[in-house]
Amino acid sequence: MSLALALGRRGLGNTWPNPAVGAVIVRDEGGGPVIVGRGWTQPGGRPHAEVEALRRAGDAARGATMYVTLEPCSHHGKSPPCADAIVAAGIARVVAALEDPNPEVSGRGHARLRAAGIAVEVGLRAEEAQRAHAGHLRRMREHRPQVTLKLAMSADRKVGAAGRRPVEITGEAARARVHRMRAMNDAILIGIDTAIADDPALTCRLPGMETFSPVRVVLDAYLRLPPGGALAQSARAMPVWVVTGREASAQAAQTLRQQGVELLHAPAQAGRLDLAAVLELLAGRGISRLMVEGGPTVAASFVAADLVDEAALFRSAKVLGPDGIDALEGVSLDALTGRMTALGREPVGEDSVEFFARA
Repeated sequence: MSLALALGRRGLGNTWPNPAVGAVIVRDEGGGPVIVGRGWTQPGGRPHAEVEALRRAGDAARGATMYVTLEPCSHHGKSPPCADAIVAAGIARVVAALEDPNPEVSGRGHARLRAAGIAVEVGLRAEEAQRAHAGHLRRMREHRPQVTLKLAMSADRKVGAAGRRPVEITGEAARARVHRMRAMNDAILIGIDTAIADDPALTCRLPGMETFSPVRVVLDAYLRLPPGGALAQSARAMPVWVVTGREASAQAAQTLRQQGVELLHAPAQAGRLDLAAVLELLAGRGISRLMVEGGPTVAASFVAADLVDEAALFRSAKVLGPDGIDALEGVSLDALTGRMTALGREPVGEDSVEFFARA
């Protein structure tokens, strides 16, 4: 099961709207267990992990045990049910870490396997599997993605220089780590102020990983996103979704659509979008893992709405001084860390990163 979980992680950020599942097929003919097939959910969500493992195992799957990180599907979607493929392959036993809360599955996959005479066990490494599938579980149960807030701050907890001037805070190793995090999320979100001030690309720029870049999401109630900026200019190459309000300029909307930007609408009040509605919109489009990289205003808004599930705080030894911009607009950083559980800190080049999760 540990191997299945590791295999599943290969698909994080690359399989939505499907969960990133891992599967391992094992035979034991008296000389000890032998792995005869392994699989993980492929890009775009298909083929599923179970089908990949069965394909690799071939005839060796008959009479074997499959370890899988999530209940095999039982419904006809864009591909046939994995439960049917497992039955047809002659698997004798299935060990699943979790039941799938997807209402189209929700125990029916396991029931179909048992009805075919396959022994089914559920719960092995369940706690670890819940962390691995946190985005899928939250999208199914709460109709929103799992939200990870990323902040890069100085030693004195500042994220920008005086006058809101952007400044490089962390080093190259930390930036590479952030790009890896981007690749493991379905979408990355910023606010319009950050889009205008920094003109970011928000892609994964590690060598060979450009295609793993997430969907870029911008909160922009009045459609101020510059048509000549990096995001609008690259929208046809890599998706850009702009969430806006009903009062946005029709001309601006037409211009952005012509560039390939997709516009989503959410309720807004005084220029502030309803974040819960935004997350529901994203979940409805299959996004289960969302990384928030916005500035201090957007970050503080997610904290105030209690919508942060995980946090990654990159810390530099630099000091920006009392006139620098606080990490969270108008509130102390303790408003975030005080309600979360610290998971540990590790060095990243000359900087460090500390991880937190919802308590």
